[in-house]
Amino acid sequence: MSAPRDVAGKRLPAGQYADNFADLKPPLDTHQAAVESDRCYFCYDAPCTLACPTHIDIPSFIYKIRSGNLAGSARDILAENIFGAMCARVCPVEDLCEGACVRNTAEDKPVAIGLLQRHATDALLATDKPLFARAPASGKRVAVVGGGPAGLACAHRLAMLGHDVSVFEARAKLGGLNEHGIAAYKVKDNIAQREIDWLLSIGGISVRTGQRVGVDIALAQLRHDFDAVFLGIGLGAVNALGLDGESVPGVFDAVRYIEDLRQSNDLSSLPVGRRVVVIGGGMTAIDIAVQARKLGADEVTLLYRRGSGQMGASGYERELAQSQGVNVRFWSRPRRLVLRDGEAVGIEIERTELVAGKLVATGATQVLAADMVFKAIGQTLVPDALDKDALGILDTSAGKLRVDENRRTSLAGVWAGGDCVGTSKDLTVAAVQDGKLAAIDIDRALRA
Repeated sequence: MSAPRDVAGKRLPAGQYADNFADLKPPLDTHQAAVESDRCYFCYDAPCTLACPTHIDIPSFIYKIRSGNLAGSARDILAENIFGAMCARVCPVEDLCEGACVRNTAEDKPVAIGLLQRHATDALLATDKPLFARAPASGKRVAVVGGGPAGLACAHRLAMLGHDVSVFEARAKLGGLNEHGIAAYKVKDNIAQREIDWLLSIGGISVRTGQRVGVDIALAQLRHDFDAVFLGIGLGAVNALGLDGESVPGVFDAVRYIEDLRQSNDLSSLPVGRRVVVIGGGMTAIDIAVQARKLGADEVTLLYRRGSGQMGASGYERELAQSQGVNVRFWSRPRRLVLRDGEAVGIEIERTELVAGKLVATGATQVLAADMVFKAIGQTLVPDALDKDALGILDTSAGKLRVDENRRTSLAGVWAGGDCVGTSKDLTVAAVQDGKLAAIDIDRALRA
């Protein structure tokens, strides 16, 4: 612990950054897509469709690829999941559609549904052709707060149904975590913005960036000016470790660092430590750990307080991290930060175990040296993002907004979806479904 923190950029030869951040799963070519689509049994009661949160008719879109009808395939996908191209890249398919595939046995492997979905949707985006038309104008106006997957999915469906939509986004760019929070090696070629540009081409959707609810705009005013409001505000605050000194230099917010990485035009300029410790067990923890290695960190250790079976990240993601040289340590929790001259230079960890179903500390400790410590233990709703007079009316539970099956909040005329609500896992595909269901219910309410 006597050496100074070693954090720097340009750790790798210039050309290695492009290789390290190349496409994680290269796309299928036409022949590969034809061969893979032919492996589908086209089940009548398709378990893959049931496993998809947006319920895409997977056998139908694969059959259309098999017959050469890529436009029809894309329509099947995007009719249910308007972010089909992004979800093809970032969905944990091994736990969803591919995990449910009937070919997924010890002797066989599942149909590559994610890659086939990418094949169809990428072909459509390459043409820039609109796929959906707007219904006759309803004369109704809806405000969508948040330009992430939930908000934009809601906006697109509402525009299809003939309503005029205004999207209010706090950042300078739309996209939410698709643009700012997903590992760079999963989303190449500016796919997040290309898909958004195509989505907005339906018309009827106006966008105002730099508009933060509770600061630049008020929820009460939106309720007054619009016929309905949808909140897709995400989770703006990172959970605290609960350790003394966690705001000192050397401790980083994993989500913010990934955002900087995604928006960087020069990956070699990003500083990374030689010894990196990541605390967390979800997708963000895996993403930051893998990217730290790809940026040139010598040692990356991921700490998770429970076992592999309780980890939020999928088995595939865990294996990916380990294949990239990340040391994943289960049953380890942070106990205290080791500080020197006001900076974090290490972390003391304590062994944990389950006793009668309860997680307890064993008292066995160890100190790890660290040039960078990343917090990736989840995010929480920022109360200040909403009007103070609305907080008493908007029901919350476990740090998220409470909604019903139609994504209605407890506040009349206000719906919500995405990571800010507690309906499902924090996944892009789940956020898209939230936005879609909310739009359908908003339309129903506006026409009542």
